[in-house]
Amino acid sequence: MTTNETSWFRNETPFEVFADEILKDLHYRGLKHPRIWSAACSFGQEPYSLSILVAEFEKKHSCTMDGLRIVASDISSTVLNQARRGYYDEHVRMRGVSRQRQRLFFENTDNGWRVREHIRHRIQFREFNLLEDFAALGHFDVIFCRNVLIYFSPAVKASILYKISMTLNPGGYLFLGGTESIASSAAYFEAIRFGRNLVYRRL
Repeated sequence: MTTNETSWFRNETPFEVFADEILKDLHYRGLKHPRIWSAACSFGQEPYSLSILVAEFEKKHSCTMDGLRIVASDISSTVLNQARRGYYDEHVRMRGVSRQRQRLFFENTDNGWRVREHIRHRIQFREFNLLEDFAALGHFDVIFCRNVLIYFSPAVKASILYKISMTLNPGGYLFLGGTESIASSAAYFEAIRFGRNLVYRRL
C-alpha cells in the first residue's frame, strides 16, 4: 500500500475514457458540483492528470466546470505534502506528459517544475486510510481507486468496495486497475466497456 508507484496519465486508456466519456456525461447531466475522488493518490500525478483533462475539456467544449472538485487522498502524509506543493523534478515530470501539456500546465521555478495554479486549485489533498469509515468524505460522482485493492485480502477488499458503493452517487463511475474487479460487490454496479477499458457504474 505504500509503494507510491505512479506516473502521469498512468496506463493512459482510463484517462481517455474519463476525458471522452465521463466528463461529457457529467457536463451534459448538468451537475453543478461534481466531485471526483483519487484514492491512494501518492505524489499527486493522478489527481493532477485528472485536473488537466478537465481544463482541456473546458477549452475543447467552450464551457466551464468551476464547481468540479477533486479530493486526492493517501495514507502517507509525506507523499501528500509533496503532492500539495505540486513540484516535480525533470525526470518525474516527463513521464507521460506531452510537450504541449508541459508548456500549458507546468511552470519552471527555482524549486523544480510546478503544476500551474489553475490546475492545482480544484484539488483538495487529505490524509486518509481506506480501512477507515468513508462517511467524512461525502459522496462522489467518480472514484479512481486503481491498483490499490490488489494489496488487500479478499475480505478487506470486499469491505472497501462496499464502502465505495455507498460513497458513489447513483450513476457515478468507479475506475479500478486493469487486474482488479468488483467481485462480491457486483450487485451494486453495472460494468460498462469503453473500448479496452472496463468502468463500473453505480446502480
